[in-house]
Amino acid sequence: MARYIALRYTWTMGLEITPAEYRALAELRYRIRHFLREGDAKARAVGLEPQQYLMLLAIRGLPEGSEATIQTLAERLALKHHSAVELVDRLETHGYVRRTRSRDDRRRVFVSLLPRGERLLEQVAQNRISELRTSGEALVGAIEALLERRQHTGNNQKKTAKREVRDKRD
Repeated sequence: MARYIALRYTWTMGLEITPAEYRALAELRYRIRHFLREGDAKARAVGLEPQQYLMLLAIRGLPEGSEATIQTLAERLALKHHSAVELVDRLETHGYVRRTRSRDDRRRVFVSLLPRGERLLEQVAQNRISELRTSGEALVGAIEALLERRQHTGNNQKKTAKREVRDKRD
């Protein structure tokens, strides 16, 4: 049983990376970078800096039930709190967002989109979604190429480990 557990939890360790996996990883990185670079260009084309677009997207795209607080937005964008505050300051100056303090706890600040910010976000987001719908298969293919061997190899090792446990019991 211990062997089965050890194999089950370490099935990916010790596997050599194949040339195909290196190619798939490089392709995935290329596709992601291309998508991000194009997104940055589309954001700039409507007058937004890429980070501003990402903040507007984070506000609009928060998971249901989440509140758009500075803390939450900083976490979603992997920013320090003070950097998120500065970004929201710039967006507020341009009239893209509004800040509101919580009535219960004045330290909590909520950020909401204003119509101007909503319009700019929609322009960029429509383009990004359209691009994914037309060329997203290449991105998905790169991800699938990486997952394919792992799942196949992992399933074989799990079956082997289970068979060994069963054989020892019999």
